[in-house]
Amino acid sequence: MTYTPDIQAFCCHYTSQQTVAEGREGMREEGMPANVTLNRLVCTGKLQVSTLLKAFEEGADGVYVVGCPADQCHNVKGSQRAAKRVNAIKKALAELAVEPERIEMFHLERGFHPEFIEAAQVMNKRISALGPCPFKGETP
Repeated sequence: MTYTPDIQAFCCHYTSQQTVAEGREGMREEGMPANVTLNRLVCTGKLQVSTLLKAFEEGADGVYVVGCPADQCHNVKGSQRAAKRVNAIKKALAELAVEPERIEMFHLERGFHPEFIEAAQVMNKRISALGPCPFKGETP
């Protein structure tokens, strides 16, 4: 049986707009893994820690955030706030003896670029190697 990880991506509208304009089929042609679910946001600075944790609670094996470059955020410091929240989750995962590599922050330029697809490929490869998230199957 082949393991296919459930990966949730939370993406800034500006860093994903042209890539997403390609449509799901166009993104697949460029190499976007089919098991990555894109969640587009007005700004990653609006992303709450609870939303990231909920993704894991709902079965995600890996989560990543794509925001603007730290010094070029369209909403001033949104991507910096998101990066701090991602780091907080990394620390929490480590304290729970879960691989902190299951969550990552990527800072990318606006527009269509292969790095958007590469971030998904990096996470897919990483999470595939780690295997299913230990939270799967746990009942609250």
